[in-house]
Amino acid sequence: MSASEIAAVNQKFSACVANADLDSLMVLYTEDACFIASNSDFLRGRDEIRGFFQAVLDMGIKEIRLSTNEVDLQGDTAIEVGTYELMADGGVQADHGKFLVVWKKTGGEWQLHRDMINTSMPAPE
Repeated sequence: MSASEIAAVNQKFSACVANADLDSLMVLYTEDACFIASNSDFLRGRDEIRGFFQAVLDMGIKEIRLSTNEVDLQGDTAIEVGTYELMADGGVQADHGKFLVVWKKTGGEWQLHRDMINTSMPAPE
């Protein structure tokens, strides 16, 4: 997986969020994907991950910006480390943080297999 392949899937990911297209977003994940978010249990499979992203959209998030810092390719597996920003109406930053994605090549396509995010926002007091 090259940086350009990751960038292409990340662009699709961002477009799916911007268009509230959860059906297309879920196709980017493997069938047995696991999403690991701050303040949450493991979300296993596309249905649970869809629920998380529906909640994100319901909170008023309009855009996600992804930036790749590094990629480590291991055959049909790749590990990506980067940063994210969640944007609300008017380009207001609602959250920002770090992510780590384990990618799997399945059926000739790279898909998110393990997706972990961690906010960089201070904890509420």
